[in-house]
Amino acid sequence: MNLIGIVLVAATLMVGCATAPPTPAAQAITRDMLLEARPLVGEGVATSLPDTDVLALDPQMLAFLDRFVDARQSDYTKLRQLLYAIMDEGSFGLEYDNETRTAAETFHQQRGNCLSFTNMFVAMARELGIDARYQEVDIPPDWTVQGGAFVLNRHVNVLVDLGYPGKGKRVVDFNIDDFRTSYDRREVHDRRAVAHYYNNMGVDRMLAGETVEALLYFRKAIENDHRFSPPWGNLGTLYRRNGRPAYAERAYLKALDANPGDIVAMSNLADLYGKQGEAERAAGYRLRVDSHRMSNPYYRYRLAREAFLAEDYDSSIGHLKYSVRKKKNEDTFYFLMGLSYLKKGDESAARQWLEKAEQVAEDDDLQRNYHSKLEMLLSPQE
Repeated sequence: MNLIGIVLVAATLMVGCATAPPTPAAQAITRDMLLEARPLVGEGVATSLPDTDVLALDPQMLAFLDRFVDARQSDYTKLRQLLYAIMDEGSFGLEYDNETRTAAETFHQQRGNCLSFTNMFVAMARELGIDARYQEVDIPPDWTVQGGAFVLNRHVNVLVDLGYPGKGKRVVDFNIDDFRTSYDRREVHDRRAVAHYYNNMGVDRMLAGETVEALLYFRKAIENDHRFSPPWGNLGTLYRRNGRPAYAERAYLKALDANPGDIVAMSNLADLYGKQGEAERAAGYRLRVDSHRMSNPYYRYRLAREAFLAEDYDSSIGHLKYSVRKKKNEDTFYFLMGLSYLKKGDESAARQWLEKAEQVAEDDDLQRNYHSKLEMLLSPQE
């Protein structure tokens, strides 16, 4: 996965309501003051980072392409050859880890996270003349704990356009076993992808206690895409870890300016205000966090699963009704709905929902799996 936002564990550590105005102390802090970051670096000006070409190919990578891909073939054939070459352990083989790397670093170390793989694949595909682009994927909320912090993971993958009318677009995803076409996706420009890279590097440096290096990476991420909210929020956490709550507040608010739905920034503001005794402000942001979570169909699905395991089938069904209204092509929602009705003793409703799960399933194997479960669960028992 791709690291994107961080929430202070000690604090708790990335709808409709207007953002509260900043406190007077934060109001005096300008955007330039945030990025200049004198509270973190003193009077000396921190050195700027040189640009990193995350898509650069080196001679070994070009030789790899020459060996395994016939550049004279169609884009479809080149795409297949490239995929086989990368995923085949005999020729390459790629392993997942949590590190963010450039295309060249990923190639030589043969490991990386989803952004690392995407960098490498986009670079290689474009070298072959294939139209490959970055896209962000809205996976269900995925939190991990790293270095004393809750980290919200996001996902990116590759969109390939082969130019065929209708069905010329293909998705290339490193973690293809867990990827579902029901997830919302959006194509993003290269500068957003580069901002992802610098943001991830900044999170790594912050968790390692390297304050100045983290600052430089977050600043570089913002330089590439100032509408990308995570580096603003992470910059706020960096200030907060260094005892500068007013600067942290201002940075979190900048994150919400860029993305009013940034739940990480909301959570951090709620905790920050709570620690400062600003109870009304804290309560307002907690309400926004709860509202945002309850509007997420995958979060409601998680609540439905918890209710199902607790044998509270009415609550499970209530959450799932919301989920299926928001996401009509997610088979797991329908399947759990069917099981919930089955546990309530309503076999007619159970069959309806289980059949719906089978209908919207992405592939034949999954459809057969649902069909067999439906027959097993609803067949007369001896």
